[in-house]
Amino acid sequence: MDKSTVGIYTQDLDKNQGNYTALSPLSFIARSAEVYPDHLAVIHGEHQFTWRQTYQRCCQLASALQKRGVGRGDTVAVMAPNIPAIYEAHFGVPMVGAVLNALNIRLDAKVLAFILEHGEAKVLLTDREFSSVMREALSLMKSPPLVIDIDDPLASGGECIGETDYETFLETGDPGFQWQGPEDEWEAISLNYTSGTTGNPKGVVYHHRGAYLNALSNATGWDMSHHPTYLWTLPMFHCNGWCFPWTLAALAGTSVCLRKVEAPAIYRAIADTRVTHFCGAPVVLNDLVNAPEDEKLALPHVVKTMTAGAPPPASILEKMDVAGFDVTHVYGLTETYGPSVMCAWKSEWNDLPPAEKATLKARQGIRYHALENVQVMDPDTLQVVPSDGETMGEIMFRGNIVMKGYLKNPSATEAAFRGGWFHSGDLAVRDPDGYIRIKDRSKDIIISGGENISSIEVEDILYRHPDVIEAAVIAQSDEKWGEVPCAFLLLRPEAEDLGEKEIMDYCRENMAHFKVPKKIVFTELPKTSTGKIQKFKLRDSLTR
Repeated sequence: MDKSTVGIYTQDLDKNQGNYTALSPLSFIARSAEVYPDHLAVIHGEHQFTWRQTYQRCCQLASALQKRGVGRGDTVAVMAPNIPAIYEAHFGVPMVGAVLNALNIRLDAKVLAFILEHGEAKVLLTDREFSSVMREALSLMKSPPLVIDIDDPLASGGECIGETDYETFLETGDPGFQWQGPEDEWEAISLNYTSGTTGNPKGVVYHHRGAYLNALSNATGWDMSHHPTYLWTLPMFHCNGWCFPWTLAALAGTSVCLRKVEAPAIYRAIADTRVTHFCGAPVVLNDLVNAPEDEKLALPHVVKTMTAGAPPPASILEKMDVAGFDVTHVYGLTETYGPSVMCAWKSEWNDLPPAEKATLKARQGIRYHALENVQVMDPDTLQVVPSDGETMGEIMFRGNIVMKGYLKNPSATEAAFRGGWFHSGDLAVRDPDGYIRIKDRSKDIIISGGENISSIEVEDILYRHPDVIEAAVIAQSDEKWGEVPCAFLLLRPEAEDLGEKEIMDYCRENMAHFKVPKKIVFTELPKTSTGKIQKFKLRDSLTR
């Protein structure tokens, strides 16, 4: 097409500095600091920071990192619970063009070492409570990063293992640091690792554009008004807290930090700070409704709650509603910036019986505002399945809140985007009203308490046991965690006295504790004629 001759496509209407800026969520914090400088941004125990102070601390972090040679494209890793430092890193790190890699605090040393090496972390900010596992991880690395300790006063135990501490490091930075946004909104803003279906985790790369759009989509879809008070029950290391650090900056909200997610602490925070919103896996909801009565506190108002992970039981959703929590069910993957599909509520459902409302709310739903398209499709033909609530297909995504790709893994990236769609690996149906319902997973992933567990990874470790001949790990339903690993093992004849306790002890020594199977079944494993283990038969055996 010749732009100079066709319609309004004239050459004098090109992009320029006055009419185009690359989208980046960094613009949100600059605006809130300018418009609401004295509004409370972060609460952490007795420590409180306004938006002016939080912005200055982020600028100081960016400046201090730059003075230590961190620049565009470098990776800065953070190992911390939900405390001010990890919130500030969501802005300070990309302010110098660097990429934030928030580490899962539940991982073991070997996996952490792999992530730090694979992501080429140049700097590591680490909370002292995790000094033991991080010291071991660093010892396994060929080129360990610069280590900065976060000496949080609310940390339990641990010690400082780095060159300096976070607050001292900030003092070397300039609170008036003049940062620059990305030259291109396609530039990476963060790196998040997901277990996928293989032993080694895959590095999912987010860009500034997607982070910006999903942050606003969170606010729009959840009907969040200005100045929400948000409780950090969802880990900020998980999909960058589903992009909510940036959402809160856009809305000049208040972040209430929470080091440990426990029902009494959640109820106290809601009462003390008048929390309006929080997110979490179904296990958090389960803990809240099943907490002892002496740990519960009456809600001062309806509290909006967003949940995702293994589909929450309708019974839990019903109990949450009775308790005064307004739950919104969302769905997504690490590869889609966290939630990208939500069960948007309709007013005509308000008068339905509680059980029926809970069943509707348990569905995954429809696409986020910032997601261009989501379909349930035949994975081979890429044809959309009928909306009959029965025909299964694979959930596939397309749009601006889908990852750039997997770091240093072109084959996995190509496979994930086959046919111009991102393949989720989740099998679902679409109901006549267009809402999606997940039926099963084609990937061997177990979602336990919001954490992804690769069954293949657990099987690989079980196979290393000298007395294990065959191993298969599947998801088993669990009232508290949603899903937990269940292992089926065939042992050597001479090891017939080996019991469940010995296998579990072995697992605890060789993997993160949340990945340890909660049940061990010793049996012959059913196979196809070609020797492939038939996991569907194992799943069926658990339901009998």
